[in-house]
Amino acid sequence: MNEKSAQVLELPKILAQLVTHAQFSAGADLIRQLRPTVDIREALDWQQETSEARTLLEARSDITLGGARDVREPAISATRGIILEPQTLLDIRGTLRRATTLKRTIGKLGSTSPRLADVANGLEECAALQGEISQTIDDNGGIYDNASPKLALVRRDMRVALERLQSRLNNLVNNTNNAKFLQEQLITQRNGRYVVPLRAEFKGRIPGIVHDSSSSGATLFIEPMVTVELNNSLRELEIEEENEIRRILRALSEEVGNLAEQIVRSVDGLAHLDLIFSKARYAAALNATAPKLLPFREMNTPHPGSRIKLESARHPLLDPRKVVPIDMVLDDETFILVITGPNTGGKTVALKTVGLLTLMAQCGLHIPAAEGAEITLFEGVYADIGDEQSIEQSLSTFSAHMTNTISILREANDRSLVILDELGAGTDPTEGSALARAVLNFLVEQKITTLVTTHHPELKIYSQNKFGVRNASVEFDLETLRPTYHLIIGIPGRSNALSIATRLGLPQDIIDDARSMVGTEDLVADDLLDELHKSREEARRARDAAVAQQASVEEMKRELRQRLDEVEIERRDIIAQTRRMADREIEDLRSEVRKLRQNLQAAGQPLEVIKRIEEAAFTLKGNIQQPVANVTNAPAGDAPKFRVGDTVWIIPLKSEGEIAELTATDAEVIIGRLRVRVKLDEIEKRTREESRKAAGKNAKPVIEEREAPMRRGVSPGLELDLRGARVEDALERITNYLDAAYMAGLPFVRIIHGKGTGALRTAVRDALKGNPLVRNYERGGERDGGDGVTVVNMVPLT
Repeated sequence: MNEKSAQVLELPKILAQLVTHAQFSAGADLIRQLRPTVDIREALDWQQETSEARTLLEARSDITLGGARDVREPAISATRGIILEPQTLLDIRGTLRRATTLKRTIGKLGSTSPRLADVANGLEECAALQGEISQTIDDNGGIYDNASPKLALVRRDMRVALERLQSRLNNLVNNTNNAKFLQEQLITQRNGRYVVPLRAEFKGRIPGIVHDSSSSGATLFIEPMVTVELNNSLRELEIEEENEIRRILRALSEEVGNLAEQIVRSVDGLAHLDLIFSKARYAAALNATAPKLLPFREMNTPHPGSRIKLESARHPLLDPRKVVPIDMVLDDETFILVITGPNTGGKTVALKTVGLLTLMAQCGLHIPAAEGAEITLFEGVYADIGDEQSIEQSLSTFSAHMTNTISILREANDRSLVILDELGAGTDPTEGSALARAVLNFLVEQKITTLVTTHHPELKIYSQNKFGVRNASVEFDLETLRPTYHLIIGIPGRSNALSIATRLGLPQDIIDDARSMVGTEDLVADDLLDELHKSREEARRARDAAVAQQASVEEMKRELRQRLDEVEIERRDIIAQTRRMADREIEDLRSEVRKLRQNLQAAGQPLEVIKRIEEAAFTLKGNIQQPVANVTNAPAGDAPKFRVGDTVWIIPLKSEGEIAELTATDAEVIIGRLRVRVKLDEIEKRTREESRKAAGKNAKPVIEEREAPMRRGVSPGLELDLRGARVEDALERITNYLDAAYMAGLPFVRIIHGKGTGALRTAVRDALKGNPLVRNYERGGERDGGDGVTVVNMVPLT
């Protein structure tokens, strides 16, 4: 891949942005060394890795390479007998710990993330070395007393020797006879020896060795003679401690040296994972998509077999809020595109966008374009863009461009992508046009995929008469006298000089004089192009109006279905409320019957009278419930025909499922891992298209949008999302939600509270403990959100 062209297309700037997403130095170094691959298998593997990492990060945002360090150099140094510092050994342990965590987390995802799993499974844990370092060195870099039996004995003796020394010094300092000789009553250290501060004028009053003096000379720091031997004993033990620590570190360093190959392999694997996850995070930041990389195809026409299909492609280095997306298509009929249009109209940006996105795709990066992008894998990408006039080399603009063009034509082949900006510019227009056409002839004959921009009008006609060559242009708005930056494939650019001059107010007689100097054919062609642009604009507006109208119809359909659903829910709510009222009235009647029975028994009435009263009560209950049952079972219209395997919408649960079993009156429906039995009038059939459209609209349950208590009997949905809510608001919403879920007869619900600091999760679970409607609750499964979700099993509705 041509390095100069990569610089011209600004690939290094993309890599600089990518580096900011790396989490440790080895990964950042790997990103800086990243270059486009020309191997189709490798490119496809890189794209798959990025896609897998992006999917994994969306599900598991806690995956990180924090704690990893590039410890390859210390590991290799250990093989040469160099003793490693405690902090370096802790870095090695931290790196191996991160490798262990990622291997155990990602390594088991072979079914969903095979490429990532392969990389993770190549990491070396070196568990024994981790354990030895942990048992030897504390988190602050100190050596534990029990790192070796000898070190434990030495440090015990040191403590005893220090206590004796400090006791002797305390006695000396606190002696009233010595108080007047001392500057102050304290014990300090100088040169590793314990000393006391003696006034300089009383030198010799306390026999000892002078180790230091104050800056003013008023204080001498002396080691009393009575403590010299004790100081010597302590110092000998300190030296013995240092020697033992050195021996322990040497043993650990030798172990690191023995495992240097595994450690280096782990760091390489972690760097590879860091590169992959950096690509995924960068793709998410760009809102990019995975391109489909294609090999060159065998063609029956003079076509190289390349293909480029980009829709809504954006230059990744431009402000996404301002950049105008472009569409670029090189199909089976086109492999050379000639773009014409005004200066500052976006021609060069279009070239750079296609070239840069091609390089990004071959680096394994997702590209900022709409879904469905297709790019052939090129063996070389060559670009000559911009004004490269060189004073030092005495080259004019034309010479600089021509020098680059000659180099490109010498190196490019039919597996290359060539990008030439302002071909034939910077010299006499006639000769420049002739050279441009000759260069295009060569590129056509060599079947080289090419993108060219030019101002020469002759190339518009050339593009119409050559197979594989197609015109394109950038739009110019004559109303605002500004370019729109839209790229139009298939239509050459038209001259706007006379139109612009007219709109700017140039006198009409001058305009007419200028038109008389322009060839008639050129004027006719320009008028035809103008008419073609107007027709295209009218077609575009008609298409946009049709799309808007279709969207309006779909919205009306959605609102109508939502209203029908609300009517059905309201009907069932009224039925349930009526049944509850009837049940309460029957219960009141039964209570009255029991009281009446007691009164009749007390009055000595015969039991036949009591029995007749009870029978009347039960008859009354039947008469009350019968109309309710009739309303419940009354058909709302022609019932749809269901079959096993149909996708249906369960109205009470507001969820989608698949029919597993079917009877004349009810059906068993699978919702995820849950099987529920519902009546046929509680489900409705949906086509795949309706399910796909409803997925986004029903993804969030109704409970998220309601803050007021819900009506009893209406299903609130299987999930309650509390992420971002305050604890007080969340507890109130939980109470209302559980009440509604209980009345709807839901067997279980999921409460999403997120992970965060854990405060919301703790408050939620504390509230669940005392709720009488909750049978039990448990942490969500790994696929359900883990600690960020609590699954609540509800008390059955009685």
